[in-house]
Amino acid sequence: MTHPISVEDFVRLPEPVPLADVRTPAEFLQGHVPGAFNLPLFSNEERVKVGTTYKQGSREEAILLGFDLTGNKWSGFIRTALEMAPQKKIAVHCWRGGMRSGAMAWALNLYGFEVYLITGGYKNYRRWALKQFETPYELCVLGGMTGSGKTKILQHFKALGEQIIDLEELAQHQGSSYGTLGKLIQPTQEQFENDLAFALSQLNKNRKIWVEDESLTIGKRFIPNPFWHQMRQSALIEMKVALMQRTGNLAKEYGRLDKVFLIECTQRIGKRLGPEQTRDAIAAIKEDRMEDFIKLVLIYYDKTYKVGLSKRNKENVFPLEIEDADVLAQAKSILNFAGSLAGDAQSAQ
Repeated sequence: MTHPISVEDFVRLPEPVPLADVRTPAEFLQGHVPGAFNLPLFSNEERVKVGTTYKQGSREEAILLGFDLTGNKWSGFIRTALEMAPQKKIAVHCWRGGMRSGAMAWALNLYGFEVYLITGGYKNYRRWALKQFETPYELCVLGGMTGSGKTKILQHFKALGEQIIDLEELAQHQGSSYGTLGKLIQPTQEQFENDLAFALSQLNKNRKIWVEDESLTIGKRFIPNPFWHQMRQSALIEMKVALMQRTGNLAKEYGRLDKVFLIECTQRIGKRLGPEQTRDAIAAIKEDRMEDFIKLVLIYYDKTYKVGLSKRNKENVFPLEIEDADVLAQAKSILNFAGSLAGDAQSAQ
């Protein structure tokens, strides 16, 4: 049996249903619904042929060509669907909920699958995703200079039952010139937005959501403007961590990275560091003096952080001295501080 279902209802299903994206591999790579698997009706080249036939010939000619191209593929489609959805319950979509998903839904239904057909296809998912960024959230932003350990704190928040959005994890980048760590590959902008929207949809909008302070860009990916503006207008708890502790944190993290990678990244910010600091930083990398290297580049990153902080409403910035070196203790301290701020705000009302 086939059930038409909206994107909104699909993401709210009480139990997850495997989702087959029947668009081409190229379309899937550009952006897809998080968790979906690619079951392409046509290859990239085949879709071009069908589209050309549709435009230069007729709809009927394109349909016949489509059947010719997929004629011996149907058993393979069904076997793949069985691997991904052994319970024979599956959802299907294409670009606009048209012929491609309709044909796949028909075949799977014929075989005995219970099929959810996403109305409007991926195009409707994109509309839904962009709406998520305009929804108001109760954000609390965790700030602090580079090396303060914000990302680790966020993960401890999650373990303690708090709601978090890890933008750097979603963007596969740690936000600085060294942010790929020599191994991370960023998703497309479209996929970053899709993943962020889906992550937000899974959270309780009536509870606090923690997010790390970021600039508008994380590597080459842009935080959607409506969400970023909410971040900028939300309360920010600024971790005040001693330079020695921050230097030590970063030296441990970057000390494991390839030196060639570190040198190339340092050269990229050479104009902003200045020729002498760039030269000295590269020399420190080559000589394995990681703390000296970190201290030199932190001059630039600390200055950048202060400029960004100065553009915030000072009434929404709440500094907190962090002295304990234990990350779990730090996380609990910040949560207690945030709780006291919330209590003060309620008392003032």
